[in-house]
Amino acid sequence: MTKSVLIEKVAEKVEGLTRNQTEIVVDTVFDSIKKALMSGDKIEIRGFGNFRLKTRNPRKARNPKTGEAVEVPGKKVLYFKVGKALKEELNKQQ
Repeated sequence: MTKSVLIEKVAEKVEGLTRNQTEIVVDTVFDSIKKALMSGDKIEIRGFGNFRLKTRNPRKARNPKTGEAVEVPGKKVLYFKVGKALKEELNKQQ
């Protein structure tokens, strides 16, 4: 699902909002999630899941072509843990 499809679906569900107003709402939600993650907060949406950042330490790896040792810098990685209700719903459909 793309962002524009999400906006369309939300606009269909909520009466009284134009597509432009709905786009502002969706953008605000995404911006709020992004800002919270960037400040180190955990995002918990009950019944859906949790988003949080983890930090990977720098490490040494090998280039598979040459076998040469390479330094891999540390980085932040986004993790998502699915919520219980969503997990049950997804597994129920099989």
